[in-house]
Amino acid sequence: MPKASVTRQIARDKQKLIDFVLDIEKYPEFIPFCIDSKVYERKDLKDEITIIADLTIGKKPFVDTYKSDVRYYKKKDKIHVTNIGGPLKHLENNWKFIQKDNFTEVHFDVDFEIKNKFLDMIMTKSFEFGLSKIADAFQDRAEKV
Repeated sequence: MPKASVTRQIARDKQKLIDFVLDIEKYPEFIPFCIDSKVYERKDLKDEITIIADLTIGKKPFVDTYKSDVRYYKKKDKIHVTNIGGPLKHLENNWKFIQKDNFTEVHFDVDFEIKNKFLDMIMTKSFEFGLSKIADAFQDRAEKV
């Protein structure tokens, strides 16, 4: 089961970055191998925002859709994501945002396992490269918007 974490310093306001990460429907515009996204439900509660969404990822012929439960804890400046359906046996990722003087420090960690053992083995081998590409895509887009 691949696990990794990335920390980036991005010259943007913390809340803009949080809003950017929560704008799941725009992911196909800039995330490598993200083909489609759909938000089914979004609730803005007092202390948290909850989102149920699908992401379709892959490269033909290996394309699949997984459903996630996304929770933004407003007081902690933290986003926690778990899978609730699709090809993943397990998914957990966390975003933590810390405002500094002229940038925001973004911590991202991910832990996942794909149900299909063959695909899981392939993804494990290319995981570090893929995570770096995704982190680069988020940072590049965040710095442009």
